[in-house]
Amino acid sequence: MTALIPVPTSSRSRLPIVLPLAAICLALAAGGLPRLSAHAAVVRQTAALSTPTVAVVAPDAAALHQSLVLPGDVEAFQEASIYARTSGYLGQWLTDIGTHVHSGQLLAEIQSPEVDAQLAQARADAATASANYQIAKVTASRWESMLKSNAVSEQSSQENVSTMKAKQAMLAAAQANVDRLQQLQSFEKVYAPFDGVVTVRNIDVGALIDAGNGGTPAALFKLAETDKLRIFLNVPQDDAADVQLGARATLTLPQYPGRTFVGSVARTAGAIDPVSRTLRVEVDMDNADGAVPPGAYAQVSLALAAPKAMLSLPANTLLFRPSGVQVATVDGKGQVRLMPVTLGRDFGTRVEILKGLSGKERVIVNPGDAVSNGQSVSINAHPADAS
Repeated sequence: MTALIPVPTSSRSRLPIVLPLAAICLALAAGGLPRLSAHAAVVRQTAALSTPTVAVVAPDAAALHQSLVLPGDVEAFQEASIYARTSGYLGQWLTDIGTHVHSGQLLAEIQSPEVDAQLAQARADAATASANYQIAKVTASRWESMLKSNAVSEQSSQENVSTMKAKQAMLAAAQANVDRLQQLQSFEKVYAPFDGVVTVRNIDVGALIDAGNGGTPAALFKLAETDKLRIFLNVPQDDAADVQLGARATLTLPQYPGRTFVGSVARTAGAIDPVSRTLRVEVDMDNADGAVPPGAYAQVSLALAAPKAMLSLPANTLLFRPSGVQVATVDGKGQVRLMPVTLGRDFGTRVEILKGLSGKERVIVNPGDAVSNGQSVSINAHPADAS
């Protein structure tokens, strides 16, 4: 039979007090430890958020050449409206629109009987003046010979010499009139002034040709040189300084999808238009096959050259603030440094930086508006595409 050990009276009296205290401690521990853990997590999260993680990029060299796409007006290298220089009726025309002609080729003949008659009369007047001059010349020579033997007076001799000079002047005037009418008669035949294509014909056989003596003359033909073309475009003032003579220009036309035509900058106006603030630029292009018609509309991709290599950054690195454009960089201590920059050319997703950077900086991508000097940041070791 097991003997019972008696419990001291004092221990039994403390049990009702210890057990509730132990239960309270267990309850406090069960409820307080998660709170302590959560508080520690909040502290850690706050510390992490106080040092944001950023992606950085390094400045790259900007492209020396940039393409500028502008609308262009295609024109013939030479274009002329051909007018008559003598009046009459059209006897015949020898070329129609679309005809390729060469310089000096006969285009049309004009019948001008009035000019022919005037020329015949002028030639007769010149012949009369020549005969009168010859008589006056012989007479003056004879009187000068007689003056040597004092057979005639000096005054009579001088009068005959003066008469001879007057007849000589009349002969020169008559001959000049002949030359003028011969020139007018030569205009009865209309020739092409240069190689080209007849683009307009405004005459038919029997039509009255007015050289402008009695009204406004009408053009007989319109001739365009299409073997070589001029393309005119207006370059904005911001890009005018980068246009160089000889720069490559590529043309595209809507009627030739996928096909390009190559030309080069031949000349510029050398001055900015005060109305449009653009520079007039001419591009010359060979068109031996005649594929590009004058008067067409074209898109011209013009190669622009920068004077020297600069740096460029993605457009999403820029901060536009009242004090000017800035970028946020990260120094060696992991702190933000705001640096003012000067912008250059806009390449779309990237922007040229003219001043403010050396090229060795670490520039923050998509910086927040609240970013400030001295702010601590951490750099993302595996950033996404920054551009």
